[in-house]
Amino acid sequence: MVSLNDMPKKWEGGESISSKIKKTFGKKEPIKYKLLMSNYRIKNMVSRIDVQLERLRERDKSLFERVVEAIISRDHTRAQMLANEIAEIRKAVKQLTVIQIAMEQISMRIETVLLLGDTFANLAPVLGVIKELKSLVKGVLPEFSYEMIELEENLREVAMETGEGLSVTSTYTSYSSPEARKILEEAQIIAEQKMRENFPELPSASQTQDIGAEAKT
Repeated sequence: MVSLNDMPKKWEGGESISSKIKKTFGKKEPIKYKLLMSNYRIKNMVSRIDVQLERLRERDKSLFERVVEAIISRDHTRAQMLANEIAEIRKAVKQLTVIQIAMEQISMRIETVLLLGDTFANLAPVLGVIKELKSLVKGVLPEFSYEMIELEENLREVAMETGEGLSVTSTYTSYSSPEARKILEEAQIIAEQKMRENFPELPSASQTQDIGAEAKT
């Protein structure tokens, strides 16, 4: 792996002290630039996810009110149909929240790399998270798929350039690291907490009957 003593010129885009790195990577974009652009792209995607989440929250709120109205009017068929739509919306919200939180964690990792320069050690788990997120994105944000592929390729190039002697195969093997799984698990836990805090539970069958009885009297 490239030592920190050999990194400064390569990091900023100048010639590297290491002749091997100079020969192999001399004409490529500076590592720091690639990381800054990757982080900018991530933050942009996080902001766009936030817009999508707000729209879904508003839709959920509107449907929830209509469910209550349907229950009060004893239109249980309509109430069930609306409840099913709410369930789908909340499923999408949870998936988007997981993606958003995980990408925020990735951004923090990249910022740590920019600060400390310990590139490969910090990017390996990030690549694992991105690989997992790509399949999740396809289901809820297909327009992000190409951007995720580009992001993965850019960060993999950085990891390869700073992981001297590492092959593509060994880099991909590191994708399934325990640290990458931990990041995703934490994102799932936080997403579930946010769902409980921000979305009221739908009335149960017994509550539905009680509301209907109260309205009738």
